[in-house]
Amino acid sequence: MTHRARRIRLAVAYDGTQYAGWQVQPNGTTVQAVMEAALARILQEPVRLRAAGRTDAGVHAREQVVDFADAGKRDLETVVHGGNALLPPDIRILSATAVPETFDARRHATEKEYRYFLYLSPVDSPFLSRYAWHIEAPLDLDAIRQGLSHLVGEHDFTSFRGQGCTALSPVRTVSRAEVAKHDIPGLFSIDVAGPGFLRHMVRNIVGTVVNAGKGKHSADHVGEILRARDRTAAGVNAPPHGLFLWRVAY
Repeated sequence: MTHRARRIRLAVAYDGTQYAGWQVQPNGTTVQAVMEAALARILQEPVRLRAAGRTDAGVHAREQVVDFADAGKRDLETVVHGGNALLPPDIRILSATAVPETFDARRHATEKEYRYFLYLSPVDSPFLSRYAWHIEAPLDLDAIRQGLSHLVGEHDFTSFRGQGCTALSPVRTVSRAEVAKHDIPGLFSIDVAGPGFLRHMVRNIVGTVVNAGKGKHSADHVGEILRARDRTAAGVNAPPHGLFLWRVAY
């Protein structure tokens, strides 16, 4: 049995297009499985990663945080460079730091920020099509902004809870929800931050406020959808490719 001498925290970025999500599963290649295999080769011992958040199939991460224990045979620079040499180019280890044995990437995270990109243009961009939801019609951004304001605070988010969600409680806190404009013409993002989220919650929020932006219902109706505690009341689940796990705070 290998003696686990240290705990390492990694910051990781990945393009989720080709993966069946973060978490190891029997059907489909996952980011976790690919990373564990690469690190096991470098460290010459089995590796089990814990992540701050489990991203779904097709969802990306600009900054995912993971931790694992190992015997300390390789220096941290080797973990980063050796790991990246064995990983496919759509997964990168950004940094590795030694942390206390008690560190837990998921439990100790105080806030996670998700960023969902929208590209508003009559024609899609070949450069953004993998990372932003293309919408041809113009959107009323003030309606989106107003719709998001109803979701800030602690609420029962049953209306925005995805199928197969195993969370014991549907109550979550959204600390921030806003629309941002970016330098590329037509590129916007919806940023949602909080300590934790239900399955598909951010994508269901995006689908709902985009409906408000399209004029399908009023911005204030978003508050009514929230209070209904009924998933069928909310909008479509926005496609996964526009979503990024943007930042994890500790």
